Amino acid sequence: MKITAVTIFCGSKPGANPAYISSAQVLGASLASKDITLIYGGGNKGIMGAVANACLDNGGKIIGIIPKLLLEWEAQHEGLTELIVTDSMHSRKLLLYDKCDVAIILPGGMGTMDELFEMLTWNNLGIHQKKVFILNTNGYYNSLIHLLDKMDEQGFMYENWRTKLIVCENTSELINAIS
Repeated sequence: MKITAVTIFCGSKPGANPAYISSAQVLGASLASKDITLIYGGGNKGIMGAVANACLDNGGKIIGIIPKLLLEWEAQHEGLTELIVTDSMHSRKLLLYDKCDVAIILPGGMGTMDELFEMLTWNNLGIHQKKVFILNTNGYYNSLIHLLDKMDEQGFMYENWRTKLIVCENTSELINAIS
């Protein structure tokens, strides 16, 4: 299956390590060069803004999806190809999931974790079968990977979690995996 659109879930803050921003910028530029539409939360701050701006700077197409509630909080991006404003976080997430071929998880906080686990739960329930990729920049997700292995080891997984969640250690590996 040719990937034409990816949804990226990530932080609206830059995080403590500058590598998070730089890997997001490389990813955004790479998606643009491969003519893959970037779908994301619509913000212009933090890692969200970095990936979007890099994609735009390289001629990429971007769809931002933001709920009314977050318009002021996230300072919506004004230069996107398309900005969709939803009534709720739930309708936002549904559109983010529906419009993509695969999802990519970059470093982020609670919102990113919520989006990651909802995608994985929907996979588990058969609501969709979209692959989810983690960009484990500088080992950001090592503890989560360990927890998922522990959940599997302790019998709480229905199938091997690595069949639906692919961990990539760098942007090159990620781009190769989705291409």
